[in-house]
Amino acid sequence: MIVSGSTSQSLAAALAEATGEPLAHVEFERFPDGELMGKVPDFSADRAVVVASTDSSDAHVELLQLQDAVREAGAEEVVTVLPYMGYARQDAAFEPGEPVSVRAMARAISTGTDRVLTVNPHEPDVTEHFTVPAETVDAAGRLADPLPADLTDPVFCSPDEGAIDIAATVRDAYGSGETDYFEKTRLSGSEVEIEPSDTDVAGRDVVLTDDIIATGSTMSESVAVLDERGAARVFVTCVHPMLAANAHTKLARAGVETIYGTDTIERPVSAVSVAPVVADAL
Repeated sequence: MIVSGSTSQSLAAALAEATGEPLAHVEFERFPDGELMGKVPDFSADRAVVVASTDSSDAHVELLQLQDAVREAGAEEVVTVLPYMGYARQDAAFEPGEPVSVRAMARAISTGTDRVLTVNPHEPDVTEHFTVPAETVDAAGRLADPLPADLTDPVFCSPDEGAIDIAATVRDAYGSGETDYFEKTRLSGSEVEIEPSDTDVAGRDVVLTDDIIATGSTMSESVAVLDERGAARVFVTCVHPMLAANAHTKLARAGVETIYGTDTIERPVSAVSVAPVVADAL
């Protein structure tokens, strides 16, 4: 049975349809003292596939509860699908006394599952922190689906070298175009400095790609550079559309044609589902 976390209901339904597995009835409750409870009152299956994006601390608690609930209900196998894994960017201790938060989360999640699937984690080696078999699912190719079919001599561009593989994957799925990336220097948690690439974008459509858009600062700076260089239309795509605070407005003001994301984090811009590639991995 497919068991959905409260923030992954659309994806869980799509995954149930893609796999042919039934979708479990899940209930969520918050007590007066603020404590949460996720429960599966009618669960009856040998295998549970718990689908839960951990995009908040509450979502982490829900996930742990759902894992425990399906075990309590008799599931012999639990597979945990993390469409978006929170804390994945806290992958190192930079100062004395700091935690490696992703390691702590991975260890906690491992206690209630037999296997983990993560979709395009920010750092691929986060899977090493789980104490059960864990693998990544690459859903970047899905971002080509909502793009217009008539892109003009497109350039698929990532905001830094680390995301160039995502740009190449989207380009390959689209079927034509060039790839490139910007040089990015992060000045602080919210400030970045973008150095333009040498690719000629004048009169060409540009598709900016990344694994996650959080504050939108990096993408906005990239769009400004592309505008200065005479790019035609600029589309922004990402696997995980976090779009925290005023990120959406920031990108719209920068002149972005459209923002496309997947349903790993369910937002109004979630134009395509990762369910088919997750279903294949299951």
